[in-house]
Amino acid sequence: MKYKLLGRSGLKVSELCLGTMGFGTEAGWGADKETSFAIMEAFANAGGNFLDTANVYKLGTSEKIIGEFIGQKDRDFFVIATKYSLKDNTTNPNASGNNRKNMMRSVEQSLKRLQTDFIDVLYLHIWDDLTPIDEILRGLNDLIRQGKVNYAAISDTPAWIVSKGNTMAELMGWSQFIALQVEYSLLQRSPERDLTPMAKHYGMTVTPWAPLAGGALTGKYLKGGQGRIKPESNRRDDNSTRITREVIAIAEKLGVEPSHVALQWTRQQGFECIPIVGATRLDQLNENLKTIDLTLSAEDLQRLDAASTIDLGFPGKFFKEEGVRQNNYGGFYDRIIPRP
Repeated sequence: MKYKLLGRSGLKVSELCLGTMGFGTEAGWGADKETSFAIMEAFANAGGNFLDTANVYKLGTSEKIIGEFIGQKDRDFFVIATKYSLKDNTTNPNASGNNRKNMMRSVEQSLKRLQTDFIDVLYLHIWDDLTPIDEILRGLNDLIRQGKVNYAAISDTPAWIVSKGNTMAELMGWSQFIALQVEYSLLQRSPERDLTPMAKHYGMTVTPWAPLAGGALTGKYLKGGQGRIKPESNRRDDNSTRITREVIAIAEKLGVEPSHVALQWTRQQGFECIPIVGATRLDQLNENLKTIDLTLSAEDLQRLDAASTIDLGFPGKFFKEEGVRQNNYGGFYDRIIPRP
């Protein structure tokens, strides 16, 4: 596996990130400790060093399993990303949300479960629409100054909030967000309206969750497979079926699995992207690792883009109108080389 720099930092992470939301068997599904260890071992043997977890995954069991595993390994090889914000109890009004009190409390608990002195990347998990962004930035910066966190990142937050945060952090000399985690896949392209252009502008790496749309893009639901997705989900409607059939057709043409096509599509979208590949079985991980050997042609990308295109709305769609381009660029639109 090759390594990429995470956002505007010097942190080198593997080109695939291992999602560990399924480490633990709470709620009747997931991987037990032995299987989770085997998955992480195989990921590391392939050169993978980037692990994604959260304080709430499997009620904290995910972090505990990771902590036990890395305790037997070279801690500094692994880049551990975890998150704060979501509740771990319902008896304390400040045991959830983006506020500083919950941030500090949650990080201390995560450090104990992970059996480590520091967290490599700490994400704000979900925007609560209550806490001022400067409170969050100061808290994250204090944790970084204390050596308990190395880098700040953010997940599931409106683009204008992230933009305000990174601009404020730059002006104040605080640590900026280096990664943005959002749902992004061939079935969920709405981040292209604001979030992914914003991430590219600020040099942030996008780390998509559900890049296979909960397994829908593997074609398992077309074969009658079952899962935790509700039958009425848009991952199982006529549109998702049409897109998935196109993924399968390209996969069959290339002699690869549909998952490889769907994952690789996210990696070739013109912005820095490291998809999070979850696994609760070793064979799932081994299959997903083959993605890095695939490159999609311009023709295949165009087919997938056409099948999954969304209405960008205003102003994204407006900017693409030929009349607007003629007026805005004086007929030179196709002759201008954009910034990388």
